[in-house]
Amino acid sequence: MRIGLLATYVIGLLASGAFAQDAGLKSLQTGVDASPWEAVGRLDIGGNGFCTGALIAPDLVLTAAHCLFDKTSGERIDHNTVEFLAGWRNGRASAYRQVRRAVVHKKYTYNRDVSSERVRNDVALLELAHPIRNTRIEPFHTAAQPEQGDRVGVVSYARDRAEAPSLQEVCEVLGLQDGVLVTSCSVDFGSSGAPIFTFSNGMAHIVSVVSAKAEIDGHKVSLGTELSTPLSDLRAELESGGGVFLKSLPKTNRVSVGEVRRDTGAKFIRPEN
Repeated sequence: MRIGLLATYVIGLLASGAFAQDAGLKSLQTGVDASPWEAVGRLDIGGNGFCTGALIAPDLVLTAAHCLFDKTSGERIDHNTVEFLAGWRNGRASAYRQVRRAVVHKKYTYNRDVSSERVRNDVALLELAHPIRNTRIEPFHTAAQPEQGDRVGVVSYARDRAEAPSLQEVCEVLGLQDGVLVTSCSVDFGSSGAPIFTFSNGMAHIVSVVSAKAEIDGHKVSLGTELSTPLSDLRAELESGGGVFLKSLPKTNRVSVGEVRRDTGAKFIRPEN
């Protein structure tokens, strides 16, 4: 199924006034504001860019699969060049870790047109070289996917806010179709892999990661992955010994930012590193 069909569905939601009042972005510049979110960090990609990731175990970081592909060559990058900067804020991190192993979803394909299949499989799991055991950095739990109309939030870094994360505590699930979560959350380049949260009983649980940003009929939306099955698959692959970097990988071509357009008027671009 092409994303264009999903865009048609979302445009219908926008036309019906489905947007509620979203909260704006809040920069987490101070230790007090940032303390609940120390397990969200910046992923520095070989000195050539960055994504956002989040701890879901002391040694596991959840992010988007496309963060592990070179944007010029389309080849899988050596994950040993990736560094996780937990709680990165104003030039310092609460913990610094290199990546030992990394797995991307086996159905993820980097060189295909934007489709629901690619977005829903755009998830990766990174095993850190050493676990982060710090009482100030508590890994997040995951939860079942939200439903249309649910309120969610996102914590992310981005191109114009690379030195501190930003929180949007209230945005909305506009739709969920074919494994793609469509939200009104605000994301930009660098936000790829950012955790999307639900909030219950004062606790934040990750329900998706940011795969792409989009403009639909003049409205900005974000696209996220469905986690439950892909995450189980990735954990199983690591447990079976997968995730070792292969030096020889097939070359692929990359879809350029802004290249994919549909008759629905939707323009899809990835908030990539």
